[in-house]
Amino acid sequence: MIKLYGGARSRASIVRWYLEELQAPYEFQLLDMKVGEHLQPEFLAINPFGKVPAIDDDGFIVWESGAIMLYVAEKYDQLKTLQERAIAAQWVLFANSTLGTGLFVAESREKETPRLLGSLNKVLENQDYITGENFTVSDVAVGSILGYAIMMLQMSYADYPAIDAYMKRISDRPAYKKAILGIS
Repeated sequence: MIKLYGGARSRASIVRWYLEELQAPYEFQLLDMKVGEHLQPEFLAINPFGKVPAIDDDGFIVWESGAIMLYVAEKYDQLKTLQERAIAAQWVLFANSTLGTGLFVAESREKETPRLLGSLNKVLENQDYITGENFTVSDVAVGSILGYAIMMLQMSYADYPAIDAYMKRISDRPAYKKAILGIS
């Protein structure tokens, strides 16, 4: 069984969301980051950088939310072809680097946000989810960043109707409510 390590308000919630979507068995190990549990030797043996999330899957260790999600997608046979794996990696990397940086780095936000959201809105204009009509790991990656922007930056997607509809669609999912919003 996967043991997921995370803090109370950490990117571990992204991994939890995906595990919940897949109804995969997991154990959540909450680390008290305020007192430095993530910097203790026991956890540094799991992630030498002292960052969460990280997983231990029967002795196999992976850290970084994107890498964990791609691992989980493979483990639970969600990516059947090389092309599906490449598309999933593309969107997970986009979410964690390009989209996250564009929305959350203050110096680039004004320039990058309209460009990124405009393009993403076009992607979502004719499909329900990031890669088409089915919810995938790509939606967890992109949707979590968009959701965090709502929560942390009070971002509105009113000027991007396809993104706004997408966020309403994914935020209504039971796994999103449980893992991201903390509503059981």
